[in-house]
Amino acid sequence: MNSNVKKLGITSTGGIGAPNKKTLVIKNFKQLPKTSDTFEEDSWNKLLSAIQSIQNKQPTIYTQEELYRTVENLCSEKLYSNLYQKLEFQIDKQTERSLLKLVNQTGDIITFLHLINMCWQDHTSQLIMIRSIFLCLDRTYVIQNNQHLRSIWDLGLYYFKHYLLKFPDLVRKVNIGLLENIQKERNGDRIDSDLMHSLVKMLTALQIYNTFENEFLIETDKYYTIEGGQYMNDNEVPEYLKHTQDRVNEEYDRSIRYLDPSTKRPLIAVVEKQLIERNVSNILSKGFNNLMVENRIEDLSRLYSLFQRVNAIKELKVAFGGYIKQVGQSMINDAQKEATLIQDLIELKDKLDNILELSFSKNQILVYSLKESFEYFINLKSNKPAELIAKYADSKLRSSNKRMSEDDLEVVLNKLLILFRYIQGKDVFEAFYKQDLAKRLLMDKSASIDAEKSMISKLKTECGTSFTEKLEEMFKDIDLSNDLMNSFRDSNQFSSIGIDLNVYVLTGSNWPVQPPSTVELPVEFKEYLDVFSQFYHKKYSGRQLKWQHGVSHCIIKANFPLGKKDLFVSLFQTLLLYQYNDKSEFTIRELQESTKIEIDAIKRNLMGLLNSKTDILLRRGKQKTQPLELDDVIEFNSKFQHKLMRIKVNSIQSQETAEENKKTNDAVTQDRQYQIDAAIVRIMKDRKALNHNTLMTELFTQLKFAPKPVDLKRRVESLIEREYLGRDPENPMVYIYLT
Repeated sequence: MNSNVKKLGITSTGGIGAPNKKTLVIKNFKQLPKTSDTFEEDSWNKLLSAIQSIQNKQPTIYTQEELYRTVENLCSEKLYSNLYQKLEFQIDKQTERSLLKLVNQTGDIITFLHLINMCWQDHTSQLIMIRSIFLCLDRTYVIQNNQHLRSIWDLGLYYFKHYLLKFPDLVRKVNIGLLENIQKERNGDRIDSDLMHSLVKMLTALQIYNTFENEFLIETDKYYTIEGGQYMNDNEVPEYLKHTQDRVNEEYDRSIRYLDPSTKRPLIAVVEKQLIERNVSNILSKGFNNLMVENRIEDLSRLYSLFQRVNAIKELKVAFGGYIKQVGQSMINDAQKEATLIQDLIELKDKLDNILELSFSKNQILVYSLKESFEYFINLKSNKPAELIAKYADSKLRSSNKRMSEDDLEVVLNKLLILFRYIQGKDVFEAFYKQDLAKRLLMDKSASIDAEKSMISKLKTECGTSFTEKLEEMFKDIDLSNDLMNSFRDSNQFSSIGIDLNVYVLTGSNWPVQPPSTVELPVEFKEYLDVFSQFYHKKYSGRQLKWQHGVSHCIIKANFPLGKKDLFVSLFQTLLLYQYNDKSEFTIRELQESTKIEIDAIKRNLMGLLNSKTDILLRRGKQKTQPLELDDVIEFNSKFQHKLMRIKVNSIQSQETAEENKKTNDAVTQDRQYQIDAAIVRIMKDRKALNHNTLMTELFTQLKFAPKPVDLKRRVESLIEREYLGRDPENPMVYIYLT
């Protein structure tokens, strides 16, 4: 723009009252005043005075704004470089002077830590104040040359680090002091956490923290190596676990309070390695079983939490499984506690489930270990646990179990079903369960039909339809028999009978019945049965009835000299008592001849009549504990009396005899032989030729029970003898299917 004044005229014309002509004038900028020759020097002296006042902790004679403007003016004159160099020199010298004072400092290490912390705090606070004055320089010149120049703050940190490392004794004493303080705190002494935090921040800001961290982790490793070994030797496992947990928490808290966050992970890892990982086997061998026996939920929870930190759950699984196998095997092999074995196993399972839930967070590895361990020890005796589980179910489903509500019964059955899952001999359970179910249904001893059907439904869900098919058919037979008896009672034939006769018509293949017993029934008894037979055959022609007298029972009215009583007795007991209508005493031989009941059955049924709680009959001249002999005289007790009107005498009938137990086991064994034979033939028919080991493997896979190898070998030999199989002429270990 030239120096002449340019005028822009704005003219408006109009009528009366029109505005006068206005002119807009644009002028040149005024010339800025020139700075004096001493401007830079004067400005720096002013700034230097302020810097020295700040470094000497004295008040400045200039205001913050005045100083800021001075820097701004220097920058506007592009005097950046000299200003930056002079400021850097002042920071350099001041930092050197401050740290040099500490080089030869004597006294205890804690005092030194306080002095160097004070030096650091002064240095950083001074940097903040100086930076606020030179902010314009920091935001212009430094930013424009940031690849070559440090910011004012970084400049201060650089020189502090430079002189700290130049005097290595200072860094060494800082590290030693920090480590000593941490050692004291670990030993229970109180320390200045704020001081520790400040010094750690100093090391971090100066980027020399790693040196301290490495020394700290090494010392920590040594400390806990010694402590872990000593504490394990001097204390029991619960105390050691508590101490270890406290140590982990302490180190975690320490990392939060004054250590750098990056130290937390390696620090905790060191503690875990020395106190937990190195002592996993010692902890388990020294005290795990005791914790389990005493059901120390809190301590086990602490153990699990610590082991989880070092990925030692597999080791815990081994110990957990070993404990279960040891306890379970002891229970299985204790013949004296056989009667309470299943209840004890349920309680053990409840205890372990509680530990899994409350202490082990239902860890699936440990849940599987429990299952695996139960399956191991419960099948050490292949048949007995299955039999006892069936007997336990019988005891809970019987009407004598009146103290238990239906909800409680359902809970018990669910727990029992879990044990059932573990057993391999499910066919043994089926055989004994069917035997007991038959007695409950036929003798009306079931506590609840709904509970019975619920149990069948559970077994069906667990094992399939084929497992419960005959059990369900048993209920159908009872329902059909009830309908049949209602029809019989409505018929003319029933009115001719002077007693309340109830007959269950059963399908022989569904029920575990014994071969019919041949006994001598009184004439009127035969007439009752003939009347029902005529009714039944008229309704279902072509069917044959076989009377099962061994499971029949009666309610008879007995006229004793001292009063009338209703006796609940078996049919065999009824026949025996019936003899005493004509005579007051008999030998056992005479009773057998007149009733045709087998001797063993007579003796078993007489025991109920000779029982001390009833004494309906008396044995002359012998103690009750002596075995019954054929010539023993059994006489009627004319002085019999009892406080109850109705007396149950036939409890012996619902109890399993040794003979019945043997027959049931023999039936299972026979059925297993058929299954093995069928499996062998099926496999060989498909494969045509197999070596011995492969055939054994196939059989173990297909059979639902766990056979013994010797039994399999016998069945193979049997099939060879019956010419279903043959041996390869060139290799006798290879079997060939013979068509």
